[in-house]
Amino acid sequence: MLRSMTGFASATGNLAPHAWSWELRSVNGKGQDLRLRVPDWIDGLEVGLRKMLGAQTARGNITLSLRLVRDENTTSLRINQEQLHSVLKAIDAVEAEAAAMGVALTPSKASDIVTMRGVLEAGSVDDDPAPLMTHLLEEAKTLIGAFNEMRRAEGAALEKVLLSQLDEVAALTEQAKEHSRTRSAEAGDILRRNLRRVLDNTDNVDEDRLAQELALIAVKSDVTEEIDRLAAHISAAQDLIGQGGPVGRKLDFLMQEFNREANTLCAKAQNTELTRCGLALKAVIDQMREQVQNVE
Repeated sequence: MLRSMTGFASATGNLAPHAWSWELRSVNGKGQDLRLRVPDWIDGLEVGLRKMLGAQTARGNITLSLRLVRDENTTSLRINQEQLHSVLKAIDAVEAEAAAMGVALTPSKASDIVTMRGVLEAGSVDDDPAPLMTHLLEEAKTLIGAFNEMRRAEGAALEKVLLSQLDEVAALTEQAKEHSRTRSAEAGDILRRNLRRVLDNTDNVDEDRLAQELALIAVKSDVTEEIDRLAAHISAAQDLIGQGGPVGRKLDFLMQEFNREANTLCAKAQNTELTRCGLALKAVIDQMREQVQNVE
């Protein structure tokens, strides 16, 4: 199946304390141009992403952006063992003194102790990039999959359009073939009449030179070769589309060949209907070439 060079995909994700958003897009390009905008502090991330994209795309100007933010409010809690030990010793001393003086105290609870100053501390989460990078690379596979799925869907639409246009080129080529036969018969009659007129008004005629000129006229006006080449190009284009994959460059080259034969056909036409047919061919070929510019 053909794939379009135009595509888009986006996604969001998070792994505390980080959150991020992906955006992957591509437009037409002569070759493969990968442009990545990712955090440079995650060592190896860009290399990994570039390798993945390079393996799963063939052509296009492709831009991958990753916007990553850290939640500064995300913290962890830890117990200050030294402070806890000091608090517990103080509580023990207070309770012992109260007992000696016959004062009854309410038993201490853990929830009361952790609220005391310095017992429970807020600590920052370590920014270890290794698990983050692993998570991001795994998520990127899904992102690239969605991106290529869109390119395949657009490629399927392109395939239908191109096959329809090739059918139109084939029909016009067949019409050109019929018009060339009619023109050949008419041209032969006109040439014979003109030849009689020349011979009737000329005493000395170089028969060899005359034969050469007639042969040259016949060659210059013969469009059989152009029509045969058009038919061959149609078959080649259909085979490439059926083959699928990154065939955009080859199809683009074929469009140039199509256009060359249509131009030559118009130049040799010397017939109103054949000229109209040649111009119609040029119009369809130009439309087809625009579509091929989107094929990977």
